[in-house]
Amino acid sequence: MKTQPKASHYINGSYVEDEGGQTMDVFYPATGEVIARLHAATDNIVELAIEAARAAQGAWARMSPTERGRVLRRAADLLRERNDEIARLETFDTGKAIQETLVADPASAADALEFFGGAVAAYNGDYVDLGGPFAYTRREPLGVCVGIGAWNYPIQGAGWKAGPALAMGNAMVFKPSENTPLSALVLAEIFTQAGLPDGLFNVVQGFGDVGAALASHPVVAKVSLTGSVPTGRKVLSLAGSQMKHATMELGGKSPLIVFDDADLENAVGGAMLANFYSTGQVCSNGTRVFVQDGIRERFLARLIERTKKIRIGDPLDPETQMGPLINKAQHDKVCGYIEIGKAEGATLACGGGVPHLQGFEGGFFVEPTVFTEVGDDMRIAREEIFGPVMSVLSFSEEAEAIARSNDTEFGLSAGVFTRDLARAHRVIADLQAGTCWINHYNLSPAEIPFGGVKQSGIGRENSLAALGHYSQIKTVYVETGDVDSPY
Repeated sequence: MKTQPKASHYINGSYVEDEGGQTMDVFYPATGEVIARLHAATDNIVELAIEAARAAQGAWARMSPTERGRVLRRAADLLRERNDEIARLETFDTGKAIQETLVADPASAADALEFFGGAVAAYNGDYVDLGGPFAYTRREPLGVCVGIGAWNYPIQGAGWKAGPALAMGNAMVFKPSENTPLSALVLAEIFTQAGLPDGLFNVVQGFGDVGAALASHPVVAKVSLTGSVPTGRKVLSLAGSQMKHATMELGGKSPLIVFDDADLENAVGGAMLANFYSTGQVCSNGTRVFVQDGIRERFLARLIERTKKIRIGDPLDPETQMGPLINKAQHDKVCGYIEIGKAEGATLACGGGVPHLQGFEGGFFVEPTVFTEVGDDMRIAREEIFGPVMSVLSFSEEAEAIARSNDTEFGLSAGVFTRDLARAHRVIADLQAGTCWINHYNLSPAEIPFGGVKQSGIGRENSLAALGHYSQIKTVYVETGDVDSPY
């Protein structure tokens, strides 16, 4: 499959190259081979993209929401038509198993564009009756928005940010992660094919300095980042210093609580989804699995049995269930945490090794790993690992599980497995997390908000909430009588 794009950047409806930018090699994580070579944006590329967005945004905002939505819905259809091709590209770029990318990556981006394309026409301001005089509010676009994507879900992230931004009448300059720069360019092509006017969705490549240049540009009104907490702090500080709007979707160390009365198979399946999907590289993962004493032994036995059956291998093989980590640095980090867990006294119940696969000797593979006898103060229970490493902790009482779950700087997600729905709702209400699940984990349809509290972020992706984050309210007071002036 051809993975080298026509050029590194997409600006004003066309591919653009500037070989003066730093070289960016794109690696296939399953083999370590270079599959594409791009160039980071120079200052000139950044200015071209911002100016293209600024010039195009006004006319786009003056179009009716229905017209804008029609373009997004056409783009959603084109994404679905090219699903298999884009899924394969996403597997090359991320190393994720093709059985995942076929159902979870371009499809998720398409769902977001379809949702926002349909929802925006009914997303309006309010009328306020003041007993004669009245007022109304208008929802207006912010202007030029910057999206900074993560490497675990590249095209999904681009769709989740571009959908509400464009629907509301904004323009967007999107910077993918330097690790996964390819699929955003395909999305840009699709937007053009769908009839999006030139300049409204631009893609520029680069490292952190390019993200900083975009976030600090005086024309930019909003920055939306998906990334780590340290990166989020830097970007939010930069945006805040210039009074820019910001959405931060950051990391987590989320709890998943399994009560004694939970359905065993569903709870085990949920815990595995919460730790092993996308090789554990999911920000919302429930990596602290609290299991109540009465179900603990049965839960662990079945968890280990099912985990040992996970098929690791060629990501392009439809039978493969787990591919490699994104790169060597991440592989070293995850393997380092496995060693830390052992040194801290946790019990390595399953996995923990590096498989050697014929033909994939240069790949960044690691076995799905389960630690038991994990204490709350261990680093593997407090720090985000971002790999397939599950920590299982035991608890006795509901209040104990809630208190220990909340004892973290993070607050992205949480989950509860129980047949007692009164307890489920009660516990969820007390958990300090922005996105929660009852008797499932990690499903994030476009119709519902996604995001965190505490250090896990500010604002929400998806749903009508995202349209709010990409708009501002203008209030208009209308007098229907005379002005009563004391002067």
